[in-house]
Amino acid sequence: MVNAAATAALAGPLVDAVKTLAREDPRNRMPGHPDMVIFDQPLVRFADGDDPLFTEYKTIIGEMHLTPREALAAAFPQADLPEKLTVISWILPITRATRASNRPEKRTPSRWWSHTRWFGEQFNNTVRDYLVGLLTDAGCLATAPMTAPYFKMHGNEKGPFSNWSERHAAYVAGHGTFSLSDGFITERGIAHRCGSVVTTAVFPASVRTARGPYDNCLYYADGSCGACIGRCPAGAITREGHDKVRCGAYLHQIGYDPARLKDGYDLDTSVSGCGLCQTRVPCEGANPVK
Repeated sequence: MVNAAATAALAGPLVDAVKTLAREDPRNRMPGHPDMVIFDQPLVRFADGDDPLFTEYKTIIGEMHLTPREALAAAFPQADLPEKLTVISWILPITRATRASNRPEKRTPSRWWSHTRWFGEQFNNTVRDYLVGLLTDAGCLATAPMTAPYFKMHGNEKGPFSNWSERHAAYVAGHGTFSLSDGFITERGIAHRCGSVVTTAVFPASVRTARGPYDNCLYYADGSCGACIGRCPAGAITREGHDKVRCGAYLHQIGYDPARLKDGYDLDTSVSGCGLCQTRVPCEGANPVK
């Protein structure tokens, strides 16, 4: 294992490497439009792997939600884990062109938005694999919980949830806060994909400036918004929050089938998610509270 000082020096080059990957990798290109990137320049931040918030998530989300230490132990059950761990969290902002294509939609997502959900997440997996490889080559242990064998989906009366949440990891890293629609509002807005890797590499934790989990949402800040309520074709967003069961039922109705998408994605007929509540809203591409 390399020491903490040596891995801390990797922080800058690691962030640069992720940005270069997004800029140059052909997998971050819109199908049929090789000159159009799927995601703009990534935002990368670091969280202390033992931040108390990760333990709080066992109460907020569910007991089965993993702490970073539990995730790394699941990936490397024979390893003697060090005293310090880091969670590397990144945001992949959706481009202005794709967001604009989704604004006029009222029932289903635009084709570019749907492609971003499907092919964009494939690129997100590329980032996960790339970082795990980079850290492994540096002599560190690393795991991407979202794509690991121990990742699991669960469900209760409130809807589906998993044993690792990329949005909640992003909150610990200080990327932003949550919204009325259950999205995550960063400095580049709510329209994005996010990812994370847990590692034994020790990087200085990024500063988390939010005072509460909803600071970036105008509705919670001063009650002046609620635009996402009118954008939801399922009526799944109200002033009480987001109804995941109703949302999921609507997605199934319009043809979103995760099981089918795993087998193959039809560019002409497949629907990947909806995302209407993430466009034509004040938080679409920026932090509206600022």
